[in-house]
Amino acid sequence: AQTAFVTNSGDNTVSVIDVATNTVTTTISVGANPWGISINQDGTKVYVANNEDNTISVINTTSNSVSATISVGNAPTGVAVRPDGTKVYVTNFSDNSVSVIDTSTNMVSTTIAVGNFPWGISTSPDGTMAYVVNSLDNTISVIDTFTNTVSNTITVGSLPTGISVSPNGTKIYVTNLNDNTVSVIDATSYMVSN
Repeated sequence: AQTAFVTNSGDNTVSVIDVATNTVTTTISVGANPWGISINQDGTKVYVANNEDNTISVINTTSNSVSATISVGNAPTGVAVRPDGTKVYVTNFSDNSVSVIDTSTNMVSTTIAVGNFPWGISTSPDGTMAYVVNSLDNTISVIDTFTNTVSNTITVGSLPTGISVSPNGTKIYVTNLNDNTVSVIDATSYMVSN
């Protein structure tokens, strides 16, 4: 059955929804103020950013229970799983950093400095890049996932929050909250068109 997972920030839970019937089949307790959520490609694990207790809850989708809790930076907000499932990237809103989790150990392997108040995060389809929205800087940090360093910074609109990459990896879309716009970024040239 196809399943959707939804964070309920007010009651510290994740709802599991059966997509075929549009009903909640179970509710899973996680950390304080769950925010961002991401699922690995084979659908076995869900990663939840608990904004108020600085952790990631790992949900095993077979048992629909929390199998691990991982400490990250301050106020984790966004979370993205690398397509091959080996790494999870978490934006730490109050630390201006990204925690990189090794999924084989469920430990943070490195922390990367980015811009001010990082919010959304998304990876390229080939897993070579992670794109981080720095909401107060009006920029995107491009992280090279092999070196775990910021390789480029792209200026976008005012107060960017959300980000998504096209399935073919050629375009990056960023929502700009204060502008009511979406910046469209060419993933090769890093040129922006609105």
